[in-house]
Amino acid sequence: MPKPSSRVTGLVPSGKDGWEVHFEAVTRKEAGEPIIILSVGDHDFDTPKETVEACVEAVRAGHHHYTQLSGTPALRAALAKISTQSTGVATTAEQVIATPGGQAALYAAVQSVLDDGDHGIVVAPYYATYPGTFRAANAEFSVVETRSEDGFQPDAATIEAAARPNTRAILINTPNNPTGAVYTRKALEGIADICRRHDLWLLSDEVYWTLGGGEHVSPRSLPGMAERTLVINSMSKSHGMTGWRLGWLAGPERMIQLLTDLNLVSTYGLVDFISHAAVEALENGYGVKEIAERYGGRRTVFLDAIRGMNDVTVRGSEGGMYVMLDISAIEPDDEKFAWALLDTEKVGVTPGSAFGEAAAGHIRISLCQPEPVLQEAAGRLRRFASSYRRQVA
Repeated sequence: MPKPSSRVTGLVPSGKDGWEVHFEAVTRKEAGEPIIILSVGDHDFDTPKETVEACVEAVRAGHHHYTQLSGTPALRAALAKISTQSTGVATTAEQVIATPGGQAALYAAVQSVLDDGDHGIVVAPYYATYPGTFRAANAEFSVVETRSEDGFQPDAATIEAAARPNTRAILINTPNNPTGAVYTRKALEGIADICRRHDLWLLSDEVYWTLGGGEHVSPRSLPGMAERTLVINSMSKSHGMTGWRLGWLAGPERMIQLLTDLNLVSTYGLVDFISHAAVEALENGYGVKEIAERYGGRRTVFLDAIRGMNDVTVRGSEGGMYVMLDISAIEPDDEKFAWALLDTEKVGVTPGSAFGEAAAGHIRISLCQPEPVLQEAAGRLRRFASSYRRQVA
């Protein structure tokens, strides 16, 4: 075939990484092995039935035509209302744009603030698609690692040291995937100060905002930040709608207008009947409270089950759908630990190094399993950690 563009061939570097543990765990489970999969962040339960029924009704009512590029008026109004709630900033419909999922929102945000050769700063540990999204914009980026000893809280001085003359944006994620860390107001104020002084955009991925286990602070609410912040959000985690692909961006009205032009040549709007179902889910809060309580309970159950485990330390883990465990005192090579855990105890976890150097020596535990399964997995992990130490002594 003719040569493909360098734009797509260079998006994802070749070679295996920690995600191979997850793929192998799935393969073994499908083959009949008693594998507990704690390596993926997809709900183990279905979308609330009220949302599903709203979608079915919308299909039957004929809502399967083109929609407006930025989202239907009703959807934008509902997203503006939830954005006001989530970010603490009064938001109008003209300040939001609907996207087919949170990843599309992230892609649009990066495309809208970075030109070829511009530089961005990514705070790590980071969601796995961040580097590829910057490469898709032909932009340079530097990764600034947080410290596990600090609970993976970002340090403003370290971030500012990575700034260059061509730096245009900083990308953060709170509550964080993979660490579960919830960035403090003090940490966010430090980042906001950098953005104001260096005239930078702040891209704030807040898709786990309902699962924080405490106060959610959006940097958009800080002084002078509403005009320079794009908040990436999604209904996937908050409303149990991972497969529905419904995300959005909140930001300055002029930027939203420009992003509508991007939708013209990319997504060309959203699915009509899904938009109708999303409006009803947003207006009625279908599943939000129950999902947040479910993950809060699971986090408590799992952390209680591993409390006191020798040489295993909990890092971050205040919110989101994950728990991050520092296993470096047992085995510094997190991939080696994860493979051995899968082989010995039939538990699939994600090596922390898959998310950047900041999470090396850790494993990420997904809470997307019922409490009894999480308790069983914790027991297997405790047994494995004890025996593994004896093997290397």
